[in-house]
Formats: sequence, C-alpha cells, structure tokens
Amino acid sequence: MSEEKSSPKHIIIAGAPASGKGTQCEFIKEKYGVVHFSTGDALRAAVKAGTDMGKAAKVFMDKGELVPDEVIIGLVKEKLSSDECKEKGWLLDGFPRTKAQADALKEAGIIADAFVLLDVPDEVLVERVIGRRTDPETGKIYHVKFNPPPSEEVANRLTQRSDDTEEAIKVRIAAFKRNCDAILGCYTDILTKLDGNRDKKEVFADVCKAIDAGAAKKE
Repeated sequence: MSEEKSSPKHIIIAGAPASGKGTQCEFIKEKYGVVHFSTGDALRAAVKAGTDMGKAAKVFMDKGELVPDEVIIGLVKEKLSSDECKEKGWLLDGFPRTKAQADALKEAGIIADAFVLLDVPDEVLVERVIGRRTDPETGKIYHVKFNPPPSEEVANRLTQRSDDTEEAIKVRIAAFKRNCDAILGCYTDILTKLDGNRDKKEVFADVCKAIDAGAAKKE
C-alpha cells in the first residue's frame, strides 16, 4: 500500500451512467488513498455549508438549471488547492464535462496523471439502469436481474428512480457522449479507454495499470 501512496496520484475518471464508475471510484480511493471529488456531491455539500460557491450554485439548482461552468470550476479549484488534496492526491469524478472546464483546469495548473474512460455498450447500460431498484429503508441498491433483493419482504418495498427509464437513460447517455467528445482531445496523452463490460475486479486491474503508468511517466 505504502508504495502506491508514496507520491500523490492525480486521476480523472469518466463513464456513462451505470458504467460501473462508482464502484471503480471506491476501489481507487481504497488503494491509492486519494480524495474523491464528485461535482454533484461537492455542490450539495457547498450548498449545505452555505459557502459563497454554494450560494451561487443554489440559485441555479433551485430552478432545476445546470450550474454554470464558472461556479463549478471555482468549486473544483477551491477543493484541489486544499492541503488534503495536495497531500493525498485526488480523483475527479464527472469533471471536467466541457472543454471550458478542461481548459480552466489546465490554466490553473491542475494536471492529471491519468484519464480513465470506462466504455460500456449502450444496450448494456440501458439494461443495468432500467433494472435498478432502491430499498428506501436501507438505501441499498439492487438489480432485478444481476443483484436481486434477498427476500420478498425487501422486494415489495423497492422503488425505482424516476429517471431510471429507458427514455431517460438514453438521453443521459447521449449527453455524456457529447460531453466526452468535447473534452477527450484535451487528454489524448494520458487517456486510457477500458472495456467496462467485464467483472469489476478485472476492470480495476486495468484501471490500476493506467494510473501507475501515468504516475510513472510524470516522475
């Protein structure tokens, strides 16, 4: 473990909804000890804490609008300049999403070692999403086919997210692809595209190779 943590890693990970990105983020955090930064979580935390960035974001979030680039970029720069991120390294999850965001990172001198892109066929993503169910009592997520609930009692109380429909997921996948196409050109030198339609441990082994190779190149 200490070998991986000897120099802080700087990682960007991208993947469509249901690509397994959340699972890989957990594995990366555990192995490399980096600070996991999800823009969605960070926005919610900033709003809750009532920071200047949080107040600015809340105006847009309350209207159901996308938070503008400059607010998101400010939030990311604020976090990545923290002592914790300098000491432990970072994992950017779901950022950058636009070329303006990628350019702003570069201008701020925030450089990643590796950009990992999880590639999963659209039909697999759709199947993963439309079968997802949540237990409102425990927050645990099940899948009617791949990870069914342990009992009928649990099955009867499961709920489905309103945007976990085939129509909605196809819109989200299309939006992800547009965002990806806009930023990948900024990261060709550190980009690793991985087949995400495999066992999560196999995927993670390749994720580690990409991170280690990127860090070695930097050193």
